[in-house]
Amino acid sequence: MGKQLTGNAPAVKPQPPAASALDRDEVAKFEALAEEFWDPAGPMRPLHRLNPLRIAYIRDHATRLLAPAGATGLRPLTGLRLADIGCGAGLLSEPMARLGAEVTGVDPSPRSIEIARAHAAATGLDIDYRTTNVEALAEAGERFDVVLAMEVIEHTTDPDLFICELADITRPGGLVVLSTLNRTARSWLLGIVAAEYVLGWLPRGTHQWQRFVPPATLARLLRRRGLRVLDTQGVVYRPHRDDFVTSRDLSVNYMISAVKD
Repeated sequence: MGKQLTGNAPAVKPQPPAASALDRDEVAKFEALAEEFWDPAGPMRPLHRLNPLRIAYIRDHATRLLAPAGATGLRPLTGLRLADIGCGAGLLSEPMARLGAEVTGVDPSPRSIEIARAHAAATGLDIDYRTTNVEALAEAGERFDVVLAMEVIEHTTDPDLFICELADITRPGGLVVLSTLNRTARSWLLGIVAAEYVLGWLPRGTHQWQRFVPPATLARLLRRRGLRVLDTQGVVYRPHRDDFVTSRDLSVNYMISAVKD
């Protein structure tokens, strides 16, 4: 387990939000990239390289916390209802479905959802893809055992509102997992200057440094909405292996898991 974050701030019961944390400019940005989502050498290359680490982190925390009945070694998430918020073209939704989860993939980009549906159909996966957002799920009273928001919160207009919406669609005892970038000088150098301008891993303008969320801030927002932080892990790129590993170093990328009490 990684660094533990705890606190005694009083939980605030999530309420249906009056506004939305959705940023239409950010949606348009990723809509333009939808055709290239499944290209491992394209602009989504960092996500392709990150995916094995993300999958393992989610699988391990979901099985440890929820221990679903009827789960097997190859399908340990059997019996769990999972929402992948900001699913794009399904890069994470598909492996979650292969692990046995009943997956609902949500994204406000119509083209991304169209591509996600086509790709899932071609691979024989039954995934409920929807062109919508987490706010609509909350307002409809949807509830999930596992809620994912991977590389999403830094693209919203209101992180606190977004966490409120995530909490609202998580059933009591359910798991929430997020990944994002810390707001440090190092994350600006590596996450923006290097990734977008030097290495060209991402299109320029993909990220806005001022929207990066420090781990302590995210932990506080989670606690305010009745989500107890279980674990925080840094994510570090290894150039010599061209992969990502977990680390105690939270200065650039990190993942965080929480349970709804």
